[in-house]
Amino acid sequence: MSDSDCLPLTGPRIALLTLFAIATVCLIPLHWHFAGGAAWIACLILLARDSDRKLRLRIGVLLGCIAILGAADINSSTSNANFLRVGIPFTLVILLPAIILGKWDSGTIRYRFWPKKWRKADIFYTILSIPLSWAVLKFYWLATPEQFAQWTLPPEPDDGEIKRLFIGINMVGIWDELFFINTVFAILRRSFSFPVANLVQAVVYTSVLNDMAFIGIGPVIILIFAWTQGSMFEKSESLLWVLIVHLIVDFFLVAAIVQSYYPAYGLDYLWRHGF
Repeated sequence: MSDSDCLPLTGPRIALLTLFAIATVCLIPLHWHFAGGAAWIACLILLARDSDRKLRLRIGVLLGCIAILGAADINSSTSNANFLRVGIPFTLVILLPAIILGKWDSGTIRYRFWPKKWRKADIFYTILSIPLSWAVLKFYWLATPEQFAQWTLPPEPDDGEIKRLFIGINMVGIWDELFFINTVFAILRRSFSFPVANLVQAVVYTSVLNDMAFIGIGPVIILIFAWTQGSMFEKSESLLWVLIVHLIVDFFLVAAIVQSYYPAYGLDYLWRHGF
């Protein structure tokens, strides 16, 4: 992104970002509140001593988001109560940074859906994500056969519950890109180089999804996926491609969950009795 400040990565700033990552991992997936809280406070102290006003504002906003998510009960239940319980903090961490930075750091968070330039590489990767998503999820299910149980479906097929699962996972998928990429990565990228910003956002991405549902080798897969999503957004500066790719992954994810519960079901799970 050409409008990045690309601040020098000094020792204190490396320590600051490291503490931010440690606080994220400890507070969200590990629920080590004492260690995570200590890292969060130490990060805040270093941040307060940094000379760059915009960096203090940007990372301060992200620390607030991590505190909100660390206090939230993040899980994969598709109940109405859980939609509300998870939906409120998920909404806050998207709205608050956009409002705060929209007023005091305009241009950092931009909801740019349509690409400014249509790149063949984006189209190619989006098409490639179809067989790649299927293959990676097949491998993941073989490596972590108990993964499907992170989502609950009734003993007998229920079209309503399957559709509810599909809608819930896709809603989270859209939120993933709006928060991890359009918010966390975008904020970090305004101050730091691409590799630094992308690595830190990938840690946040992986931490939340690991806490939500992805166990076993899931964090490794999510970390790689998060890095590729950040890379795609960096080149295209468009939410369109990262959203399409994520929704393709989610289609195959729901198919894998449904087939694990009901072996007779395949990729036609949505159309068996009409969506």
